[in-house]
Amino acid sequence: MSYRSSLSAVLADVVAPAAEVAGEQGRFPRTAVTALGRAGLLGLTAATADGGGGRGCAEAAEVVARTARVCPATAAVLTSHFAAVTALGVYGSPWLRGEIAAGRHLATLALGDVVGLEGLFVDAGAGRRHLSPGGGGSTAVRSGGVVALRARRRSVVAAGEADSYLWSSEALETSRPTAPRALSGRPGRTDRGGVTLWVVPAHAPDLFVPARPDGGGLRGSGSSTVCADPVLVPADAMLGPDGGGGDIVLGVVRPWLLELTAALASEVPRTRDVPCGDTGFADARSGTGPSKAGARDAPSGAGPAGAARSEDTGLAPACHPGGTLAPT
Repeated sequence: MSYRSSLSAVLADVVAPAAEVAGEQGRFPRTAVTALGRAGLLGLTAATADGGGGRGCAEAAEVVARTARVCPATAAVLTSHFAAVTALGVYGSPWLRGEIAAGRHLATLALGDVVGLEGLFVDAGAGRRHLSPGGGGSTAVRSGGVVALRARRRSVVAAGEADSYLWSSEALETSRPTAPRALSGRPGRTDRGGVTLWVVPAHAPDLFVPARPDGGGLRGSGSSTVCADPVLVPADAMLGPDGGGGDIVLGVVRPWLLELTAALASEVPRTRDVPCGDTGFADARSGTGPSKAGARDAPSGAGPAGAARSEDTGLAPACHPGGTLAPT
């Protein structure tokens, strides 16, 4: 069965019935995402060598657009997933790539300001532009084989629902040059503006999302803040070279994200919100994000394991017990 036939069946049998719940009650479309994975659509763009569909951006955009006509929230989740897979499918571990290809792994973006269409670049003169420093406001400190990532990522799609996050940070502190000693006698640190990418598993200790999502995206898409204060990951969770994440984002992730977001925006009425903000979504029709007036505070409903989320206003772990990123 072709991916188009598989998509038609899933849209009719699963996504459409769940769309009203996602749109009206703000529940994350877990059954729809699971069905898309089983139909091979979450692994559509994974390499054939890993067992995936081997399809490109055009096919992914088609899937997003067709899904958006039925359930915009599910389409937003697919947009973030496909964009994250562009990096994870190249730089992720063989096991992770295989899980994505098999449709058992949902990825999402937690890149801060790194891929935002506004504030992504700073002028470098002569028409040249480069990534603004800071890795989207996240620091990374290595101690032995462990790295502590500290940041607060806002408007992350599928927050607390995805199995892993494509995360950005400043380059490791141990790899930054130091400036000559200042008058105080303390060495100053120069920021070379490097950005480093990581894969952060949902089950990582001390990774949290608010129990009540804070909006910032399409209702039902699970958009919320993800907090790392800090979260510890193994050093081999780094994707690509230290400080080289900017090239990956600009050369690999961003082109797909723009195309997928355009496909989503073309099918979502202008009266609806289009995901934007720190995850890098923007309204591709105008180049700007939506009004903040559309943000809602609806709970995201059940998590991947089927357990309802807490209704209190504290913090809930940004994971589910059945997360599929293998411990390292």
